[in-house]
Amino acid sequence: MRSVAWCVTAAALFVGNAAAADFGTAGGPPPANIEEISGILRQDAYDIELLISYGTSKGGSAGHLALAIRDQAPGDDLVYSANFYADRSPAHEKDFYTGDLMVRIPKKEYLFGTTSSLDPKASFGLDFGETYKRSVIGVRVYGVPAGEKEALAAFFGRLNDDYRKRARDTEYHDGEIKYDYLRLNCAKTIGAAFKLGAGYKDLEVTSAGILSGRRVVAAANANIPTEMAMKLVKEWDARGYRLDAVLYKKYGGSPYFDPHEHEKVAFKDLPNRFPSVLSRDFRREQGQYEDFDNLFAGYLLYNIAKYSVRVNDETKLLEIERSKRPMAYPVAAELAARSARSDSENFRRRILFRTNGTSIEAAENRQLYRYTEEGSQPTSP
Repeated sequence: MRSVAWCVTAAALFVGNAAAADFGTAGGPPPANIEEISGILRQDAYDIELLISYGTSKGGSAGHLALAIRDQAPGDDLVYSANFYADRSPAHEKDFYTGDLMVRIPKKEYLFGTTSSLDPKASFGLDFGETYKRSVIGVRVYGVPAGEKEALAAFFGRLNDDYRKRARDTEYHDGEIKYDYLRLNCAKTIGAAFKLGAGYKDLEVTSAGILSGRRVVAAANANIPTEMAMKLVKEWDARGYRLDAVLYKKYGGSPYFDPHEHEKVAFKDLPNRFPSVLSRDFRREQGQYEDFDNLFAGYLLYNIAKYSVRVNDETKLLEIERSKRPMAYPVAAELAARSARSDSENFRRRILFRTNGTSIEAAENRQLYRYTEEGSQPTSP
């Protein structure tokens, strides 16, 4: 009987290991040319990159926001990302990494890695291997002074110190310093780092009051990733920093599912929603946004886009394309606003029309998602 049980256990382990070895899964092989493609992208002398992750739920998903600072990891950028599981929940402490509020992850690992250097309990699709679960837009910023980058990193370090000390009632947050989806989330930690760490005094970072007792009130005052991203790009332009964007497309074939989720849905079957602002669009399906703010964000990011990156389904290698020349921010913002205003009005009137703007979300947009036969070689702008 013991022998049979051992055989069953061994067979189960074999099946589990075989599944883990599949491409696009935790522990599986990553694309073999990550270094090559990253090297091409790093030929551009950006200083920081704001990483805006798509939402993965059918409605009401705001996505995620993280910040990569160049050359803070060996041969790579270092991503600072708020830890969803650092909320003092006993269940999360048991099953997930909770040692830091702001996890620090090399960008190549964050986007394309299938193993984690952080911790054995790191979450695949969140702490590493984001693009196997969802698309990520990177807004790259040029001309950021070294002192500003150092101040940002120092503030993230302070967040971790405050989290470990269980500090309370700081100038950036009321209550205990721990993750809260509405009150101390990814957008607030990034916004606070720029406002208080880097000295962006006019940057609006909202606070959801802890005394309201109602989550709906907190939600109305929460910091939302896309809204914070739009505030930051405006601040960067005002400082004279140059911008462009990279779309890291979701690999659409991952069979992996999060073993901790009650509903076992493979990553390939999860929605891949452009992260919505808090608006009437918030619970719409992907590709169905009609609100001005969502249209503006999608159009603006398309206008400043320079590259898109994807995994080739056949070769399982990364491919990079120089899609077009990115517009300068003032021109991109003016065009996006004009198009979004017209399109949102036409959506409201429920008439048949052709949209004026082009969103970075649109999967059918061949202008941005056209690839060369050579695959990994960028085309001329």
